[in-house]
Amino acid sequence: MGGGPVCGARGPANERGAERCGGGGAAAKMESVALVAPVTALEFAGDALLAGTGPEVVAFRLSGGGQAVAAAGRRSVLREASVQGLRAEPGPGPGGGAAVRVAAFGGRWLAVLAVRRGGPRLAACGGGAARDLGARVWEARWAAGGRLALALGGGTVALYEWRGGGRWLRRASCGGAGALRCAALAGRAWARLALAAGTAAGTVVVWRAAEAAAPRRRLRGHRGAVLALCYAAPRGLLASASEDRSVRLWAVGELGDGDGDGGCCLLVCYGHGARVAAVVLRGPRPVSAGEDGACLEWDGGGVRRARRGHRGALRALALRPAGGCLATGGDDGGVRLWRPGRAAPQAAALGAPGRPRAAVLAGPRRVLALDEAGGLAAYEAVAGRWGPVLPPPAAGGARGALAAAPLPGGDEALCALAGGDGRLLLFALSRPGAAAGLGLFEGAVRGLGWAPRPGLPPGAAALLASGPDGEMLWLDVAHRPGQAPRARLTGRYLLPPCKQRWHTCAAFLPQGGLLVCGDRRGSLLLFPCSSSPGWAAESAGGANPGGEDSGSGSEPSCLSRKGALPLETPLSVLFGLHGKTGVTSVTCHGDYIYSTGRDGCYRQLRLRGQQLEVLRKHRPCKGLQWIEELRFTLDGDLLVLGFHADNFVVWSSRTGENLHCVPCGGGHRSWSYCSSPSAEAFAFIKCGDVMLYRCEAEPREQQVLLASLHGREIACVRRLGAVEVPGRAALNVFVTGSEDTTACILALSEGSRAAVPLARLSDHISSVRALALAGPAGPGDEGFGDEGLSALLFSAGGRAQIECYRLLCSRDLASESAVACQVIHMASHRLDEHWERKKNRHKLVKMDPETRYMSLSVVPGTNTEQLPMPWKFLAAACSDGSVRVFGLLEAARKLVLVAESFHHQRCVLKVEAFLHTWAGGERRHLLCSAATDGSVAFWDITGPITDVADALGREEAEMQPLALGAPLLTIMAHSCGVNSLHVHETPEGQYLVASGSDDGSIHLCLLEVALGGGEAVAGTCLRVLERVARPCAHAAHVTGIRVLRPDLLLSASVDQRLTLWRRGPGGLDALNTTFFHVPDLADLDCWEVAEAGRELQYYCVLCGQGLEMLHGTAPPEPPPPEAHQ
Repeated sequence: MGGGPVCGARGPANERGAERCGGGGAAAKMESVALVAPVTALEFAGDALLAGTGPEVVAFRLSGGGQAVAAAGRRSVLREASVQGLRAEPGPGPGGGAAVRVAAFGGRWLAVLAVRRGGPRLAACGGGAARDLGARVWEARWAAGGRLALALGGGTVALYEWRGGGRWLRRASCGGAGALRCAALAGRAWARLALAAGTAAGTVVVWRAAEAAAPRRRLRGHRGAVLALCYAAPRGLLASASEDRSVRLWAVGELGDGDGDGGCCLLVCYGHGARVAAVVLRGPRPVSAGEDGACLEWDGGGVRRARRGHRGALRALALRPAGGCLATGGDDGGVRLWRPGRAAPQAAALGAPGRPRAAVLAGPRRVLALDEAGGLAAYEAVAGRWGPVLPPPAAGGARGALAAAPLPGGDEALCALAGGDGRLLLFALSRPGAAAGLGLFEGAVRGLGWAPRPGLPPGAAALLASGPDGEMLWLDVAHRPGQAPRARLTGRYLLPPCKQRWHTCAAFLPQGGLLVCGDRRGSLLLFPCSSSPGWAAESAGGANPGGEDSGSGSEPSCLSRKGALPLETPLSVLFGLHGKTGVTSVTCHGDYIYSTGRDGCYRQLRLRGQQLEVLRKHRPCKGLQWIEELRFTLDGDLLVLGFHADNFVVWSSRTGENLHCVPCGGGHRSWSYCSSPSAEAFAFIKCGDVMLYRCEAEPREQQVLLASLHGREIACVRRLGAVEVPGRAALNVFVTGSEDTTACILALSEGSRAAVPLARLSDHISSVRALALAGPAGPGDEGFGDEGLSALLFSAGGRAQIECYRLLCSRDLASESAVACQVIHMASHRLDEHWERKKNRHKLVKMDPETRYMSLSVVPGTNTEQLPMPWKFLAAACSDGSVRVFGLLEAARKLVLVAESFHHQRCVLKVEAFLHTWAGGERRHLLCSAATDGSVAFWDITGPITDVADALGREEAEMQPLALGAPLLTIMAHSCGVNSLHVHETPEGQYLVASGSDDGSIHLCLLEVALGGGEAVAGTCLRVLERVARPCAHAAHVTGIRVLRPDLLLSASVDQRLTLWRRGPGGLDALNTTFFHVPDLADLDCWEVAEAGRELQYYCVLCGQGLEMLHGTAPPEPPPPEAHQ
């Protein structure tokens, strides 16, 4: 499925298994079914590339050209540790090359795998189980006889026989080495075995295993810990990478020879923006990977080539000796393969005649240049010379607008040339003398461009021209070999009044009958259009483009005949959509319309009736201030053309890299870009000449093997639902939010155990810390198909920002992921903008711009007949000590702050809303909030919600937020901050409230909602029926907790333990504990599936530095006490 691996010889998901911790635990079990973790190791083994991600090894099959053609295997090899290194045995391998043995190590663990050729498939060797060696393994190397030489913690070098039960053959320790951070081994025999180790002090120490009394050599120069080493024995070179952001190349000869501080430093390379995590040697040149996400190839101390595309820090780097391919992996969970590429071409000056004022590409091998006098010349790249096309006009205004439309099937192109006198010349480039001259306007032609129109024959194109007073003409132009082109005036349109009143781009919709146009003011316009015959004009003998009679009365004119056509006005106007800098392109793809502008964003729109509706705004790349065009490729990639500073770039959304980067001086000059299957070209004017950048088509340098998710820690996760795909296991759709300021909708499959991103949301300006879903709704939802998921998504985080989206997910067998996700941006809210709109704000204390939303919860049951309008309400926990309630009116796309309370007076960490229904059907909306002091407060927000709904229905302006009042009940559940909170309704109508704290404790209380006697509590009171506490339930913060059943509780902690608890009369008893492979756990989400044989089947997903989905089975619910009597 896409670049995701397909399970080959699948090993156990969690070899350590579950720890049984109490009575009845035999029926309780949990196992990992999918894992996305940082890539920490890479290695080429025969015709396969191996990647270590968490405790698993993923194998990719490589073709003869070095390209990966499929992912063919995944196996869990280590227990509690992540794979930190993979080392393939050199040579053909045992059995005549049928398999390659690979040592996998991490932490104290070591395992040996056999990679079967042709598959490849992964199989365990030496008994199959990973072995605990008792000390940290820094490096492994295959020695003589198929044994392993190991570099261990404490400066120990050992020779290990891994076959059989495993035994140590030789061991030697070196004192005085210091705290190690990395190591490199050389030599196959014990007598020649040498070790180079990087220390925390920035020194590289070298010694031989047979003479390990003390280091024989010390290489000094780094100012930080040495994090990676690479030794090339044939050249006697050692490369080192450090946390001081430098890479050094040393001439050491044979490793282990020499004494003292010997070793010449050949290169010192600075260029990384963060710590350097990995380094390899490609011949005499080092290649390094850093935590800045860049892979740099060095030459002479400078950067020879930079490779970027990962979303986060790089952790692993591997070089394939045969072919020179590079593989990179990092914190984003992605793996990328880089083939050797040619150096990027440079733009060359063409020596244009005269002084050019406009340059246009008529295909990738032909450049047109219009000089200041109005003469037109063409440059043929094959011949390498200029040739005249049209002489300057003898009379009339200067020519200033030039547009060319290459025709399919050859080098022919239709050209349009206009100027300040309102006249237009149409000609074929192969026969410029046979030109059709048309008089369009009484004033200057402001805008001129060709627009793609479905249904036209191959030799025809649609031309749009804008003149004075906002008039725009549509002409269909047909190419006739040997004759002047035939032009037909088909439509007249009137642009809305503005200062810069001309069109900049246009596209005919595939549905027919509609034209979308963008203007210089930044507005998007929808016009009606039809192909009804208009006035046709052609030149009988060809106009004389440069003669005196080119503007004579015999020339056909549109001025006297265009009045026969009606002047159409827009059906729909999105005024100033892209700001005052203008719309640059309009593209139709699938059922959607895409527009770009110089504001650095593109927008996705759809047509509803005869109105344009904006679905979402997307900023594809940070720093891309000017987006010129979008191009959708046949392989599903989206190419973004634009300007980054003074460079023209072609950016790939799939790989996250610049495919082309041309220093041109910026987009405020005449330029043109053209791509074809054979070549890509970019022409621009600089320093009074025409410059041409031309690149022959070749396979892309970068190939994505595992898709990237997030570049930093995943802070929150929510399950949207499951999409059924015929012939496959159900695909679970999740939403994740990260510290990298993005949210991602992804599909996770148990079959492939890999995640495939479906859509990315990049509207946040700071970290995304909280998610909440309203829904999801299944098939039959209004405006949705028969099969799929529909839900409202709320995301919030830093800078007090909330975004709201409508998600529509359905199966799409034509896509790689088999699932399609449509995102519609509904509304957004920021507290600083809310404060700016307040009256008399100078009398108020301004909100803290560093306020963060810590948690979100959708208030259930508000979209009913009890409210005058269909509002949805959202509760938020805020770091400034407040609990806030927001209202969303989806029809108006409005999100407003409606109520708040500063009762806690300290950071509120969690909120959870729940609904209580009385026997008579009356509803009460209740809210639970928890803060850093360990207190849990309960609120009745029914009254404020009703008052707010009435006020919002009466007032058009934004209302002032109401006060939530005092809480009904406050419980001191913990001695410090509450990091997890969940409310579960029991069959008896009571509520179990579970919470986990920073001190590792768990608190559980049982509440009953009853009628109260006071008006202050609106007739509602809460009674605590039972309280249960479990101190030290975990060894670290409890960041995830869920009540699965009134007698079952699930908790997860930063100690990487997932525990299932049984609630009984005596408190909480642990039934089962499982180790999971996500460090720094941040959030947990659970869902239940149908019970089988009275056993509860459930799934949970954990997020932190990675993402893991587990499946669990819980024992049957015990019978009630009456059953025993």
